[in-house]
Amino acid sequence: MPQPSTNLQDLTTIKRTLYFFWKVTKMRPWPFILGIIATIGFVGLLTYANTYVMSLIVDRLQIGSVAADQVWDVFGPYIIALIIVNIVGQLCSKLQDYAIFKTEINGNYNLARLCFNTLSNQSMTFHTNRFGGSLVSQTSKFMTSYSLLVETTLLSLLPTVIAIVCTISILAPIVPSYVAVLTVMLVLYIAVAYIMFRKITPLSAAAASAQNKVSGVLSDAVTNILAVKTYGREDYESQLFTDATLESVRADSRNMRATLKRGIMTSSLIVIIMSIVSVFTAGGNAWFGISAGTLVMMFTYTYNLTQRFNMINSMLSRLNKVFGDASEMTRILDEPRLVADVDNAQPLKVTEGNIDFEHIGFTYEDSANTTPVFTDLNLHIPGGQRVGLVGLSGSGKTTLTKLLLRLSDVQQGEVLVDGQDISKHSQQSLRRQIAYVPQEALLFHRSIFENIAYGKPDASREEVIEAAKRANAYDFIQALPNGFDTMVGERGIKLSGGQRQRIAIARAILADAPILVLDEATSALDSESEAAVQEALANLMQGRTAIVVAHRLSTVASLDRIVVLDDGQIVEDGTHEALIDAGGEYANLWNRQTGAFLDS
Repeated sequence: MPQPSTNLQDLTTIKRTLYFFWKVTKMRPWPFILGIIATIGFVGLLTYANTYVMSLIVDRLQIGSVAADQVWDVFGPYIIALIIVNIVGQLCSKLQDYAIFKTEINGNYNLARLCFNTLSNQSMTFHTNRFGGSLVSQTSKFMTSYSLLVETTLLSLLPTVIAIVCTISILAPIVPSYVAVLTVMLVLYIAVAYIMFRKITPLSAAAASAQNKVSGVLSDAVTNILAVKTYGREDYESQLFTDATLESVRADSRNMRATLKRGIMTSSLIVIIMSIVSVFTAGGNAWFGISAGTLVMMFTYTYNLTQRFNMINSMLSRLNKVFGDASEMTRILDEPRLVADVDNAQPLKVTEGNIDFEHIGFTYEDSANTTPVFTDLNLHIPGGQRVGLVGLSGSGKTTLTKLLLRLSDVQQGEVLVDGQDISKHSQQSLRRQIAYVPQEALLFHRSIFENIAYGKPDASREEVIEAAKRANAYDFIQALPNGFDTMVGERGIKLSGGQRQRIAIARAILADAPILVLDEATSALDSESEAAVQEALANLMQGRTAIVVAHRLSTVASLDRIVVLDDGQIVEDGTHEALIDAGGEYANLWNRQTGAFLDS
């Protein structure tokens, strides 16, 4: 169950949320400034100037009746003033609407970019520990919170402040005793509302966190719907979703009860304030000699003020929702990058393709197992050499490729490419020098053409077709109803495993990078396709540094060199023939896979 934060944490999170919201607002501040000016004009003119002019008319009527032929002479200036006030006030109202729309459009655009850039530049460790659906939900709520805060500020908070300032400044010189009592009540009201606001904020954050978990559970089930159906686990997933939803209901209910409690307390104070103004209005003339026009102003201004304050409960509820919904994304935006570029990181330039792992020490910091994956590992791969990495599961093969790609950073030692420490260069420039094909093909819900061209966005159609042919993918693509324009579905679900893998290989072929990393890249292919793709990959690897991770040893048998890993250590290193003759770990693995041990 999500636990409410401490008040200090809540206050810090609120400050950081306001920082990010103001950061995107001040990129184009004029719509928000226009909104403030328009709100002041709208509230000041239509509520206070209107009433003030009417009080002057009432006071003039109290002096004595006005003859029919004197109406325009006496009241003409007041009538003109009222018309001007209403015209300008309504203009301010429409400017306020425009300013709110414009502020939200600009702010949400910049917030979307901020969230996307933050998430896309976070490490793989960050993403593997979170639901993708939850991150999407948090981003959406963050943007919605900004819009809600802008509307709350310009439609509720600022008008309330204007109402307080205008009421006190206009009435204080005329009825100071009344304003003194009113001020005390307002201060009491604000204090109670603020204390309750502080108590409700963590409840709102907990409710938002529970809602994000619901989104994450739903996304996880939908993404893996094939596994759900093939194992007949619909009931199990339904129960997980029900549990998450019920927790969300409980969190929302706690938030609701606290909000209603605040509403009851603040409404009670409103009743007291209106009782006071009723007494003053009824007896003001008899007790203090207050004029009828002033009494009209007193009642109207105070009634308007209490109406504003009566909406404070809903306004504070919206603010609680703003900071509650935004809290998780705020923390994510403040979370340090586990893999970050140094200041002024320069592009990595690869000429030879030499790769060196020097004295590497690495431990997965987010793992319960604190045993190091590598301790003082050293490996030199000359440029243009084709190297196979083999070993049992968990020996460190894939981890080594992740360190080369800087999906994780080493804790000790250096990873060098052509003598350049990759941690001192930009991650994007590094990864653009490496064509990577993982065990599970990574496809977007886009066309086949777009997925292949992802390796080279400016590629021509002819280049994409040629890459598909070299990856043995052209024939099956042409057989599809829409050919290269076929949409592959989320994560390529419309294609078979072998087809997805060949699309990914075509992408790597098109990228034409000087370094090639294949992590079980042919494991999903049938024997016939594998033979064709192996030939294509062999051609592709010529003149390039290639690292091939494989469990199927036939995949690496023809490579220049094979490195055998065991428990994070290099236990054997040599050609296939030399390792077979050595009769060590590699020979044992080979015999198990080929069945040679049956002959002994």
